[in-house]
Amino acid sequence: MNLIDAIRTIPDYPKPGIMFRDITTLLGDARAFRRAVDELVQPFAGRKIDKVAGIEARGFILGGAVAHQLSAGFVPLRKKGKLPHQTIAVDYALEYGVDTIEMHLDAFHPGEKVMLVDDLIATGGTAIAAVELLRQGGAEVIGAAFVVNLPDLGGAAKLAAMGVPVSILVAFEGH
Repeated sequence: MNLIDAIRTIPDYPKPGIMFRDITTLLGDARAFRRAVDELVQPFAGRKIDKVAGIEARGFILGGAVAHQLSAGFVPLRKKGKLPHQTIAVDYALEYGVDTIEMHLDAFHPGEKVMLVDDLIATGGTAIAAVELLRQGGAEVIGAAFVVNLPDLGGAAKLAAMGVPVSILVAFEGH
């Protein structure tokens, strides 16, 4: 089974010219979902990982499963105003404005080894903000893992330039 075949492509969503890579079809296929989680875990197996941080919302699904496999805790990284306790935040640029990503101030102890997980990396804006947020909280970010990379948009390369090892399962050319 090829994971790329389990990912649906929706042309012209959310706007004309965009090829949206929809992993809900992968998540709905038990064998593909299990294989994706196993492959996300594999580069980090045997390493001491204290927490897995997942970016809202599909990163919660994947990150929770990865954390379980690694016997690690899970840290949700959420949009502004969604977490009930004291938070720290990082703002980041979108093509149409600014957004904010937050986590609880007590999500981990300084120095803990944290792995970042999300479904897709494109320009890298959200993932870069997530790494900055984790580091601001005192985490040692030991790597980032994504199911899908859109390499033409350069996000994975930007994370690597920040000293974060990046693991990718499949890549799609273009946008």
